[in-house]
Amino acid sequence: MTGPDGITPVPRIPWHKSLLVRLLLTSVAIAVLSVGATAWLAVQLTTRAIQEERGQVLSDDSDILRRISGYAAVHADWDGVGSTVRTLSRTLDRRIALTTAGGRLITDSAAPGTPLPARASATVDPLRTDTYTESGAQLAGIDPRAVGPYRLSHAEAEQLSRLAQGRVACLTRFGYGSRTKQMPSGRTVVIADDLPAYVLSQCAEETANPVMPTERKALAALAKLMASCLPDNWKRMVEADPDLRELFGSNVIPGMPGQAADTVHGNQQVQNCLDTARRTQLDPYVAPPATLYLGDRDQQQSGFNLSPVNKTKIIAVTGLVLAVTITLTAFVAVRLVRPLRALTVAAQQPPEHHARVAVTTKDETGFLAAAFNDLTARREQLESQRKAMVSDIAHELRTPLTNIRGWLEVTRDGLLDPDPGLIASLHDEALQLQHIIDDLGDLAAGDAGTLRLHREPLAADELIGQVVAAHRSRAEAADIILRADACPGLWMDADPVRMRQVLGNLVSNALRHTPAQGTVTLSARQTADEAVLTVRDTGDGIAPEDLPHVFERFWRAEKSRSRRTGGSGLGLSIVRQFVEAHGGTVTAGSNPGSGAVFTVRLPRVPGPEQEVPLASADSPTLNSG
Repeated sequence: MTGPDGITPVPRIPWHKSLLVRLLLTSVAIAVLSVGATAWLAVQLTTRAIQEERGQVLSDDSDILRRISGYAAVHADWDGVGSTVRTLSRTLDRRIALTTAGGRLITDSAAPGTPLPARASATVDPLRTDTYTESGAQLAGIDPRAVGPYRLSHAEAEQLSRLAQGRVACLTRFGYGSRTKQMPSGRTVVIADDLPAYVLSQCAEETANPVMPTERKALAALAKLMASCLPDNWKRMVEADPDLRELFGSNVIPGMPGQAADTVHGNQQVQNCLDTARRTQLDPYVAPPATLYLGDRDQQQSGFNLSPVNKTKIIAVTGLVLAVTITLTAFVAVRLVRPLRALTVAAQQPPEHHARVAVTTKDETGFLAAAFNDLTARREQLESQRKAMVSDIAHELRTPLTNIRGWLEVTRDGLLDPDPGLIASLHDEALQLQHIIDDLGDLAAGDAGTLRLHREPLAADELIGQVVAAHRSRAEAADIILRADACPGLWMDADPVRMRQVLGNLVSNALRHTPAQGTVTLSARQTADEAVLTVRDTGDGIAPEDLPHVFERFWRAEKSRSRRTGGSGLGLSIVRQFVEAHGGTVTAGSNPGSGAVFTVRLPRVPGPEQEVPLASADSPTLNSG
C-alpha cells in the first residue's frame, strides 16, 4: 500500500524479528558467554588457590599458636623461646614475633628493626586459653599442658604406667581393644570406648587411678588457696575430701580420667573460686601472657601461582569460548550475507530481465528483498509505460502529420487546388499537433519540477464561471446542459491559467463522454480547510477496473476511440500534474451507467475582503462560510 507521495512505507518490524535486535542479542550472548566463562574460571581457580593458601596459612598459624602456648605452659619465663620461634619460622615460612603485654619485644624471627605487623594475631596465655585439647581451636580455660606442681615424679609415672598396662591386658582378654596415652603431667591413661559394665567390674582392680603423693600435695595447696573465697559449708566439705575428687570430679587433677562432678553445677561462686585458685597455683610455673604477631616472612605479600592443571583449564575454557564465539558469529553472518548476495546477483542481471529475489524472512533483510522486488515491478511497469507512451506519441503525431503530408502532396501534384477549405483542414491538423506538443511540454515540466505557477487569490465562483462560459457553446452544440453551482466567498491561492486548464480538461472530458440531453455540473464547496471543486456528468461512467488508470498518460477506456473522439490521452495526466503542483489532490469516482465525478481538493485561504482578527478576548470571530 503506497502513501500519498506514492512511496510504499516500510512495514513495522516486530522487535523479536528485527535484524538489529538479533545482532545485539548475538553480541550480548557472546559477551555474556565470554564474561561468564572467564568469571567462572577466574572464581574457580582463584577461590581454590586462595582457599588452599588460606587453609594452609590458618593451619600453620594455629600450629604456631599451639606450640608457642605449649612452651609457655611448661616454662616459667620466655628466656629460651627464641630458638623455638626461629625453628618454626623456617619450617612454616612465617614471620613470628612475641611481645610482652606492655609491648616490649621478646623475640622476632625477622631482621632487627623490621616493624611489627599492623595487628596482633593472638594472646598467648595458657592459664586462660586452651590450644591443646582441640586442634586448630582456642578454647576458654586452662591449657592441659600447664600442670605446674602436679607433674609426677619418674617413679610415680612408672607406677601409673604399669597399672595402665595391666588394664590394657585385662581388656584384651575380654576381646576389647584399647591403648594408652601419657598426659602432660606424666600420668598414663587407658583409652577404650563402649566397655560393658561386666568388663569394667572384672578389670576394676587393674583400672584403678590412684592419686599420687605429688598430686595430693598440690591438691592440699589448692584447698588452702580456695579457703579465702569458699562459703563456710564448702570449706567443711573440702576438709572432708582432701583429694577434692568427690566435690570437683577427677578432672581437677591434670590428666586424671573420669567425669567432672556435678557438685558445683549452678554454684557460680564456687566455680569462680576454683578457677581463680587453680590459676594462682599455676601462675609461678607458666610464662607471663604475651602477644603473638604473625605475618609473611621478609614482609612479602602472600600470593599463589597457577598450577599446570589450572593453566590447562584456562587454555581449554579460552578455546571453548573462542570456538563458540566463532560458531555463533559464522552462523549469524551466513544468515545475513546469504540474502544480501542474492540481492547483489539480482541487481547485476541485465535490466530487461527484471530479476526478483525470494523473500524468506520478515526482518530488515526480508523487507529489503520485498522492496527490491517492488522496485523491480515498478521499473518493469514504468518500462512498459514508457514503451506504450513512445508508441502512443508516435501514433498521435503520425496521424496529423500523415494528413498534412497527404494534402500537401496532392496540392503539389496539381490534383487539388489550395482552396480555403483545404487551408482550414491543414490549419486544424497543425493546431492538433501544437496541442499535443504543448501537453507533452507541460507534463515534461511537471516531471522535471520546473513547472512555474503564478499564484494569486482566486475566487472559486469566478473560476467556475469562466470555465462554463468558455465551454457553453460546445455544450449547446452537443445538446448537453452545462451547469455551475459555486459557493460564494470561497477563495484559493492558485494560478488562474493553470486552474482554468485543469477544469477545462475535466469539462472537455465530461462533454466528450456525455450523450445528448445529458448534464455536466461544475460545483464548488468548502470544508474546514479545503476548497472542493467537482465536475460531474451523466454519461456512461467508468468501469471499476478502469478507475485506477484514468490519470495515466495516453490511456483510454475504449482502445478503439480515435484521437478525434477520444482526445490525446494526456488531459487527465495534466490535471493530476497541475493539481499536485498546487499541493492538492484529484480523485475519480463512478458508477457504471450513472456517470463519473472528478473531485479536486485544494488548500483554502481567506479572501482579500476577509481580515484576520486580532487575538483578543473582545474580538468577534469571523465566519467565512
